[in-house]
Amino acid sequence: MFRYLVRRILWAVVLFVAVTMVSFVIFFIVPVEPARLIAGPQAPPDAVERAKKAYHLDDPVWKQYLRFMKTLVVDGSLGKSLATRQQVNDVVRAAAPVTISLVIGGAILWMLVAVPIGILSALRPRSLLDRAAMVFVLIGISAHPVWIGLILSYFIGYKLQLTPLGGYCDLINPSTDCGGPVDWFHSMILPWITFMLLFAALYVRMIRANVLETLNEDYVRTARAKGAPESQVMRSHVLRNALLPVVTMLGMDIGLALGGAIFTETVFGLPGLGKVAVEALTGCDGNHGLRHAGHHRLQPRRRSALRGDRPENQADLRSD
Repeated sequence: MFRYLVRRILWAVVLFVAVTMVSFVIFFIVPVEPARLIAGPQAPPDAVERAKKAYHLDDPVWKQYLRFMKTLVVDGSLGKSLATRQQVNDVVRAAAPVTISLVIGGAILWMLVAVPIGILSALRPRSLLDRAAMVFVLIGISAHPVWIGLILSYFIGYKLQLTPLGGYCDLINPSTDCGGPVDWFHSMILPWITFMLLFAALYVRMIRANVLETLNEDYVRTARAKGAPESQVMRSHVLRNALLPVVTMLGMDIGLALGGAIFTETVFGLPGLGKVAVEALTGCDGNHGLRHAGHHRLQPRRRSALRGDRPENQADLRSD
């Protein structure tokens, strides 16, 4: 057991180094000059050179990677954004609750949808309910979250005006526009529905297959032959065994969903980690996107920095 744990820990370290190294190299391949991003598009060449020296961008790639790993592992810091000079830790800390609320709410919703539909579909195979469930699975797997989000926004948000079209209301710290539990829940309805459709479709299919397989097991037939009530057979023998793989997959899928929320957050304008990644990549903020694995959000008041409106940075570099 101890050797197994040591082996798994060593593989985790190797995987961590490999992922960070590949990500670091990819951002160097991107045809963007970080020093130009720091100094601004209109900065003179000498200001760009000073930016390179100030941020050690003229060092070899391997030295920059070692410095990045030291900052990440030893100091526990994700560094600063090249575009905004904000601490990435602070940006991630501000955006993470939005993504977590989206993923947790979506997981609860997709389980509430998938479990009853999957069980009823397995109990009545080839029935009208089963065929409707398979159509739902096909749509959920095939349709892209961006398309689903736009369709829901148009019909439910725009036509019926039942929910907001987008935006986010803070649950803990309400702003002057909106906030509090009611506004927060209201603003998250469409994102939750959009986010949960794919996973709900996958879980309906998985639960249906597990229940059908368990119903044909010998111990289920034995329980029925002994005269056990059908409700007890389903509760004690079928569901208890059929849902074990679902619990295992749920834990892995929640971690996967944290990275897959990018489409939903972009469509509905949620200031979470996914939208942060899109804005960091759009602004070519490779240093920022790398240091928190693509999950960073540029604050709206800072967007002018990406357009080269950076007089404060140029003044700082001239004074160095």
